Amino acid sequence: MTDSIMSKAATMEIPINSNGDTGTLPEDDSLEQAAKLQWSLDEKVGSSRGTRDLQQVMVSGPNLNETSIVSGGYGGTAEGIIPTSSIKGPAVRYNAEFNKRIPVTGLGSNMHHSGSSSSMTAEEASRGVAVEKLETMKKWGLNTYKCTKQMISERFGRGSRTVDLELEAQIEVLRDTKKKYENVLRLARALTNHFYNMVQTQHALGDTFADLSQKSPELRDEFGYNAETQKLLCKNGETLLGAVNFFVSSINTLVNKTMEDTLMTIKMYENARLEFDAYRSDLEELSLGPKDAVAMARIDAAQQLYQVQKDKYEHLRSDVIIKLKFLEENKVKVMHKQLLLFHNAISAYFAGNQQQLEQTLKQFNIKLRPPGADKPSWLEEQ
Repeated sequence: MTDSIMSKAATMEIPINSNGDTGTLPEDDSLEQAAKLQWSLDEKVGSSRGTRDLQQVMVSGPNLNETSIVSGGYGGTAEGIIPTSSIKGPAVRYNAEFNKRIPVTGLGSNMHHSGSSSSMTAEEASRGVAVEKLETMKKWGLNTYKCTKQMISERFGRGSRTVDLELEAQIEVLRDTKKKYENVLRLARALTNHFYNMVQTQHALGDTFADLSQKSPELRDEFGYNAETQKLLCKNGETLLGAVNFFVSSINTLVNKTMEDTLMTIKMYENARLEFDAYRSDLEELSLGPKDAVAMARIDAAQQLYQVQKDKYEHLRSDVIIKLKFLEENKVKVMHKQLLLFHNAISAYFAGNQQQLEQTLKQFNIKLRPPGADKPSWLEEQ
């Protein structure tokens, strides 16, 4: 009986407060009762062994099985972890720095459960993405098959297509106009390059005449006024280059941005028309077949897809009509201004009217770059 009581006392937990005092917590009552009972038994038996064992327990502390004890002034001088494993129960870790009990039971299982949950979540997410991509590829493949079938049928004259004669005529006019404007742009750029080379040649020739007028006293006057003429032509040529460059830039914007944007919308409209006819043909084929439950379900699905494509087709058709209208208005406005500029600048230059040439640039708010402006600054070269 004495051994069982001692064993019970030895397996109790001794909580430690912040000051290391063991007699201020309510949990010490059971230990004191066990000590009093053991003391009375020792007096009856007359043995001193129980007293020494109880004193050893009180000095060294209980033997806590399955407990990690961080020693620090409690039964020893060195710090260390003493693992025990003979008694089953919740593990407690004593922190010597804060003198608090920290339960550690179940941490491993919780971490394992959390890791498993996160891995399962990532796996489900990746699986959902894969299913979504597969569904997208399936729809794309089915749509491509139907459109290709419709295109081949139209090319060989077996399939019908939706035709808007007025709109398609406007589209053909726009494409033809774009080709002609591209030719104007190409020729204007060629004129600019050739004229730039001529201006550079005149500039070099004027410098050469000026140098010869200084080195040839007998021809000083002749070289002198030829040098002045070439410098004047060079200055007027640079003014004309400014006007022609502005003309080229405006035509380039009209052709490669405004017209190209409208043609991109037209391309989307034509693709929508092909898809619309493909789904229309599919619906017509299903309508001519049997009318059982499965066929009716397929007809309803085809009807919904047909309606979606029809709405898309009509929306893009409306966009094309609006863009063609605004493009025509913008083209007339831009070309009226640019053709007037080109005519006045060319006429003033070849007439030798420097004042009219400069007035033309002011009329269209064209500012010439000062000499050397094409070269990058020292900051941009860094």
